[in-house]
Amino acid sequence: MVPNDIVPYLADSRAAAHKWVDNNLRQHPRVRVRYLLVGNELLSYPALAASTWGKIVSAMKNLRHALHAIGLGRVKLGTPLAMDALAASYPPSAGAFREDIAGSVMRPLLDFLNHTRSYYFVDAYPYFPWAANQKDISLDYALFEGNASSHYVDPATRLTYTNLLDQMLDACIAAMDKLGYGGVKLAISETGWPNAGDPGQAGANVRNAALYNRHLARRMHKKLGTPARPRSKMPAFVFALYNEDLKPGAGTERHWGMFYPNGTWVYQIDLTGRGGARASPAPPPDDQTGKLEWCVLAAGGKPLNETAVALALNYACGQGTGTCAAIQPGGACYEPNTVDAHASYAINAYWQQFKAKGGSCYFNGLAVKTNKDPSYLSCKFPSY
Repeated sequence: MVPNDIVPYLADSRAAAHKWVDNNLRQHPRVRVRYLLVGNELLSYPALAASTWGKIVSAMKNLRHALHAIGLGRVKLGTPLAMDALAASYPPSAGAFREDIAGSVMRPLLDFLNHTRSYYFVDAYPYFPWAANQKDISLDYALFEGNASSHYVDPATRLTYTNLLDQMLDACIAAMDKLGYGGVKLAISETGWPNAGDPGQAGANVRNAALYNRHLARRMHKKLGTPARPRSKMPAFVFALYNEDLKPGAGTERHWGMFYPNGTWVYQIDLTGRGGARASPAPPPDDQTGKLEWCVLAAGGKPLNETAVALALNYACGQGTGTCAAIQPGGACYEPNTVDAHASYAINAYWQQFKAKGGSCYFNGLAVKTNKDPSYLSCKFPSY
């Protein structure tokens, strides 16, 4: 992927495009490159309108020239767009691009994609519209598990939708069709489901993440396409391989991965799609296990980073109400007065309070679950 900030530079200079391709692709002759994406969700940033939006296609043309020069002419160029490139997406047949980009940006972009037989790359996350409209959108429908009662029929096309992702994709197809480019192929540059999040971020848990991505892999293996394009071949990329434990923002931002940063599985998944959506089932959300569990600071092995432990302590105590009352001076769990002891109590208190809402017992690898009650003397570790 070409970084956003150099797209204008590559658009203005064919020599710069050749240099970028030489430095980033030619150096890896044994790597099979299929797609080169120019920027990331550029049309989601109004601040880039004057400097970058009108130069996306020029950058692609210069990069395409550079790719042909080194024998990589088969590499497909595109730019991933978020769903906010559409002014309307519901019902799918109403899909249309925003007025500020439809003619000036999207028409030349689609013309380039059509001419080069490339793809409209879309970042499509059913989690976000579901999370914002839980009263109107069934969770099962968002997770590919809806039944006839949750299916949706587009009033204009009479096409039946069995899941939310198909609705989002067909809205993009409808938008392209309105500009005269309904035949441009579609690719999913990003999709996925968060495996954890902050308190209040409902639905973000391991079970839902595993179900979503397993169903996705199965659908792609079967080449089901969408109601508007049944049986169509559609490349798709899952976001993400790893949880991004240092990423800022809401808790979900750090929890889209199939692996923890230490390389262990968050949940098992067969990306070939042959194993079925419920093969190696994910554990249910923590509040449904029926077991008495606690979440405490990991013990043994390497010494823990005390700075990281202190940050975890401060984070846990900053959430909820009364989370860390027991470790204040005079509290039942104030002694021993050490960062590690207080962190274990705080991490567990946080997790017990928020696990049903997606709170994670991970804390960047510092915490582990245990069935052994860590309470001692008058210090009672909560377990709900």
